Amino acid sequence: MNKKDLAAFRRQFKVDNDTLKISDIFNVYVMKESDEIYHHQSQPFEMLEREQQELFMTNFKKVLTGQLDEKLFELRFDSKAENSSQLILHKALLSERAEDWKEQMLALVEKMLKDKTYDMDIVITFIRGEYLKSTKRKNEEAEDNGFEPVYSHPFILSSVNKTQDPRKELLFDYVEKTFKYNIVVDPVINLNAPLKGFLFPCFTNYTADVNHVLYSTGKSNELDMDFIENVLNAEDFMTAEEDKAVFEEIVKHVTDNKINTTTLSNVYEEINRTIEEHEEDEAAKLDYKDVEQVLKMSGVEDVNTEKVEAAFHNVIDDKAYELKASSILPKYQSKSIKIKTKVANIAISPQDLKYVRQVDFFGKRCLLIEVEEDTVIEGFTMIPEALTTKGDSKADQD
Repeated sequence: MNKKDLAAFRRQFKVDNDTLKISDIFNVYVMKESDEIYHHQSQPFEMLEREQQELFMTNFKKVLTGQLDEKLFELRFDSKAENSSQLILHKALLSERAEDWKEQMLALVEKMLKDKTYDMDIVITFIRGEYLKSTKRKNEEAEDNGFEPVYSHPFILSSVNKTQDPRKELLFDYVEKTFKYNIVVDPVINLNAPLKGFLFPCFTNYTADVNHVLYSTGKSNELDMDFIENVLNAEDFMTAEEDKAVFEEIVKHVTDNKINTTTLSNVYEEINRTIEEHEEDEAAKLDYKDVEQVLKMSGVEDVNTEKVEAAFHNVIDDKAYELKASSILPKYQSKSIKIKTKVANIAISPQDLKYVRQVDFFGKRCLLIEVEEDTVIEGFTMIPEALTTKGDSKADQD
């Protein structure tokens, strides 16, 4: 799935939307430190009160919100997995009877609770529905100029939410004129911050992909690998953070960890250019030949195919591995590069790295930053100073 498809799908999660039909909702309550279901309830989504529907719609939108490869991950099912979740989900998707769908969802919950307990009560929610996606407008000369739905996308979406104890409050009773302790024992289900979730199947434009599932994590780059491997039965994958780390290590191997700011800036510009050239293809990837080309175009000296191949082999033990360009530099205009020194830590955008130099000044390494305007520190505008050594300054004073 790409950002465009995700954004379009996420926008559909609102009450009374004709292009999104949620047929059933199934909630499962699991007590903490238990591997058994305490209670479960299945019902048509339209039977919920409107306020409840709105709460769940917000929850489902949260599951589908975040950066790809950081918070949302399109994962391929492991075709060799036993008791495959892909098969369970596919059967559930094709089930005509609500009871059959419910049975498949309980099979998934059983996998979630196998050899695992939670330190809090949790609620696992499943919905199944249909997304009606429209194409372009009809002919403007036609009497009806509305959108014509031509694509139906059945789906299953799940969210896992934690519960929290109700707030302890002191109330004032106006009638009896007395202070009362508010006693509430029912736990509150936190639908605003799902712990994790998934969408099946993935889809791009008008094509469903039952071989992939979209996994959502509550916090960026904090993955529940047990859930991914043993519940969803997904194959191993690399996060954007890991992809970026691999690329950095490869560049260090090729350059012997010696690179100046100008060359590094050129590298990021080349990566950005690659992303822009593949704007329609967010999955643009770089193999060792592409990395070799990027480094050569950036001015890295003594780059050859053998050296880059060896770097791929040493870092990831796979010279055929492809790096996702958007993971290396996901947001070129806003992502900061961190410059760490003993004196100060500086954050700078990749395109401005060309204004930074590490120079040798009278035998001392210094960081030189070119600026076009006056520098302001704590509200004070700095005036230009002549570059002198401490010795020169003392001599001038004498």
